Amino acid sequence: MNPHPANRSPSHLSGGGHDRDILLTLFDLGRKVASVVDLDELLPKIPELIGRLIPFDAFAVYLLDEKRGELRIGYGVGYPDTSHYSPRVTEGIVGHVVTTQETMVVGDVSLEPCYVEIVPGMVSTLAVPLVHKKKPIGALNILSRSPDMYSQQDAAVLRQFGAHVALALVNARLFEQQRLDAEAFETLAEIGHDVAALMDLEEVLSRIAQLTRRVVDYRTFGILLLNDSTGELEMKVAVQFGDRVALPKVPLGEGLVGYAALHREPVIVPDVSKDPRYIKVVEDVQSELVVPMLLKDRCVGVFDLESPELDAFTKRDVEILTLLASQAAVAIENARLYEEVSQTEARLEKELRFARRVQTALMPTGLPKRVKGVDVDASFSAALELGGDFYDYLVPESNTVIVVLGDVSGKGVPAALYSAFAGELVRGRTFRRRYVPEGSSPASVLMSINTILHERQLEEYYCTLCYAIFDLKRHTVTLANSGLPYPVRASGDSCELIEAPGVPLGSFSGMTYDEVTFPLVSGDVFVFCSDGVSEAMNRKNEEFGSARLIDVVTKTRDLTAKEIVYSIVQAVEAHRAGFPPNDDTTVVALKITI
Repeated sequence: MNPHPANRSPSHLSGGGHDRDILLTLFDLGRKVASVVDLDELLPKIPELIGRLIPFDAFAVYLLDEKRGELRIGYGVGYPDTSHYSPRVTEGIVGHVVTTQETMVVGDVSLEPCYVEIVPGMVSTLAVPLVHKKKPIGALNILSRSPDMYSQQDAAVLRQFGAHVALALVNARLFEQQRLDAEAFETLAEIGHDVAALMDLEEVLSRIAQLTRRVVDYRTFGILLLNDSTGELEMKVAVQFGDRVALPKVPLGEGLVGYAALHREPVIVPDVSKDPRYIKVVEDVQSELVVPMLLKDRCVGVFDLESPELDAFTKRDVEILTLLASQAAVAIENARLYEEVSQTEARLEKELRFARRVQTALMPTGLPKRVKGVDVDASFSAALELGGDFYDYLVPESNTVIVVLGDVSGKGVPAALYSAFAGELVRGRTFRRRYVPEGSSPASVLMSINTILHERQLEEYYCTLCYAIFDLKRHTVTLANSGLPYPVRASGDSCELIEAPGVPLGSFSGMTYDEVTFPLVSGDVFVFCSDGVSEAMNRKNEEFGSARLIDVVTKTRDLTAKEIVYSIVQAVEAHRAGFPPNDDTTVVALKITI
């Protein structure tokens, strides 16, 4: 603040030399003002620089809020607290200057009807408009305790300086806007990263509501999602002053939110009382902004922002929220898809657990107690949730035990369904031997099943099957094979594969199969395995193979069937050494004990 000399008169600024000094000073001051781009740094410099030209007792920079039609003091010297002072643009000397864009010099403010006293004891004043591209943006106002202290020449000098200030203010505002935009886009990127990492829909919506305040200020914020089946917008998140509130459903096309969703375009309403589409839900709302969340051309919901102030939202808010809404739409869709997938996975897992129970229940638990002279046991392990292997030991008549082991191509649910069908065919063909014994030999059973499977025209599936009839009365075993790995027979001093080739069932029509028959002696051991045993791989890509299987059977032939099966399974697992199985693994061992 520079005290105004009491004896200063306007004439002392006259003179060519002094005019030149003023021009040089104005040039220097204009350069210094233009060099400041930070608004908070610029405003305090203005009175400091003006003091080099014109002394004053009080000074203020008034800034115009064009939207509200109000003036506010951006910076003042010698003023009382004016933080709540926002005169209308039509009030006072400064208001007149801004409205008319004309300078006012008043030697005695008591004689000026439009003068509004803010600083007590001031007598004379000089106010000049701040104009940029013919539009007012504010005013400079200087005051003195002495009368008649400012001349027209002072006014010309201050107006010239004001032109530099106006340009500097515009540049500072642009700089500030660019800084805010940069921060907003950085925040948007951060928000996009945050919500993209969330998979829970409620968490996504809550997080969006929290993060939105970082880019746009609001009093009430809501996220409504479109229910495609009902055609209604359902409020999922509603925040008012930080508290959640409940709002009703809104039909598509109704209200501002329904309009924005239906037409897939933002709606900004400066005064909701003048818009017939507005549906009043929250008290004191005066302006509203609705932005649709679009995924390609589909609307998944809307952002709804409300404010108790008129014209609270700007085009910049629309642009920022439109970008945020597109990110939110993707995050919401991802969360919905994840929720659907999770529900589907849970349902499928439940169904698979039941299917495993069914498959296990279809496996035999053991021979009837009435069957003597045979010890049998088995092990089944699926490579996936369900397997394509199946086995059975059936007793269609006294003194006859039939052992079956099948392997359906493929894995998982399709293979399990196919194997269940093939297993039932085996059981049906087996138990009818009581009535049609001449058509129930191993070869006849395989031929019959092959015909039925081939007629089903499931070319991508086939079944390998070994069918063995143990006649405990005649002490013989007769078997036929359709592509299953050769069984192992340990009898006497030998332990070797039973070479019984055959074409897989269901591949070709009209196939015939060979049979082989062996005598049965107490202590004989027969082992049937699916290819999950012989083809079990380790990390060196080495298969378990038939030689290792024969070696295990040779060493364990004197043990029980259960112990033989256990030893084979353990040997296979030791060979894999943690390497995952590449196929279902089934082992059946039968030992003659008569």
